[in-house]
Amino acid sequence: MSFLGFGKREPTLAEKMAAAEQELEMITDMFNRLTRSCHNKCIPTDYKEADLNKGESVCLDRCVSKFFDVNIKVSEAMQSQSQAMRGAQGSSGFGA
Repeated sequence: MSFLGFGKREPTLAEKMAAAEQELEMITDMFNRLTRSCHNKCIPTDYKEADLNKGESVCLDRCVSKFFDVNIKVSEAMQSQSQAMRGAQGSSGFGA
């Protein structure tokens, strides 16, 4: 804690566990959306053989890559938007 008790406090064990559970749920959801989306796009419904053929394999590789690229771009955009909102709120504070 900082001088006179101001500043951020350490999260409790329960808060840390809740945050870890929420993060796991988000990762699981993202994995499920990725799997569903790329499977629907790249794997035909009429299976002809047990193994992936070259075209399916390449399609899945590109689909997964694009999925993660888009996820990163969306996360960055949301983060910068959040920071801009915090900055706008901070500029209307005591120092204004």
